[in-house]
Amino acid sequence: MNLTGDLKPSVVVMDIGMPDMNGIEATRQIVASHPDVKVIALSMHSDKRFVGGMLKAGASGYLLKDCAFGELANAIRAVTEGQTYLSPQVTHVVVQGYVRQVGPSAPVGADVLTGREREVLQLLAEGKSTKDIAALLKLSARTVETHRQQIMNKLNIHKAAELVKYAIREGVITLNDP
Repeated sequence: MNLTGDLKPSVVVMDIGMPDMNGIEATRQIVASHPDVKVIALSMHSDKRFVGGMLKAGASGYLLKDCAFGELANAIRAVTEGQTYLSPQVTHVVVQGYVRQVGPSAPVGADVLTGREREVLQLLAEGKSTKDIAALLKLSARTVETHRQQIMNKLNIHKAAELVKYAIREGVITLNDP
């Protein structure tokens, strides 16, 4: 920790298991007092507690001790270029932790629409009239209007032209060249 201030390195390779102060706390202190210094964890532990602890402390990379010298060199180059480097053996730990943290995603865009609403949206965007949509889907014109209003409410869209632009942008319909 003290050497970082004296030597002013670009990168510190940090072991997690050290006497007196563990690598996670040392990383936290280095990153707090020297934000321009990148820390790469080099550890024998691939457990999520250690990987997550180092990344939360501010480490820019995490490698397992059995990595080849070439991988360490790649990690150093990556973090000095502003990237994060994870050993392939720990990448799954980070991804699994992220997925668990995020949980099931909330529906966005057209995913909030029911199947029937997506059908109505597509037909509206294709330029079909309410009457035509009602005939095609065997619905009343009033039901089609209700679906259109629900679509607009769910997507926070207020004009028919915006609805068409949305449908094109989201791939509900495509523009065919003549």
